[in-house]
Amino acid sequence: MSLTIGNPAPEFELMNQHGDKISLASFQGKKNVVLVFYPFSFTGICTGELCALRDDLSLFQNENVELLAISCDSVAVQRAYAAQEEYTFPVLSDFWPHGEVSKAYGIFNETRGCPTRGTFVIDKEGILRWQVLNSIGEARLLEDYKAALAQL
Repeated sequence: MSLTIGNPAPEFELMNQHGDKISLASFQGKKNVVLVFYPFSFTGICTGELCALRDDLSLFQNENVELLAISCDSVAVQRAYAAQEEYTFPVLSDFWPHGEVSKAYGIFNETRGCPTRGTFVIDKEGILRWQVLNSIGEARLLEDYKAALAQL
């Protein structure tokens, strides 16, 4: 299941790697949001994707855009992962209720207990403007994110 472009994105509130609550609504009227779901912390493809975002962070986290990464790992795992990889953007935990936000976005893999690779660009009004959905083993292209943000 995928969401419909032009409709409101599902609201959520999750804890980041520091234990702070982050909600989608907190960015409404202020920033566009790039929401990146990834299967598991400390894994090859996931780390490669998030490090690519980290290395080009000024495009994805600035006065107009906020980058939020989400997996079903616990806050403690997210903290260790973000510290190890030097992620300064929020790394959110969809741990409990397990995968609730991933399910709301239609990308939870019941068999593996994790989200598939989904990226959603949400505008300042909370409207979904772009999405890409990849399988667990298929990395996303950074250029696609850049093109989607250029359209806002």
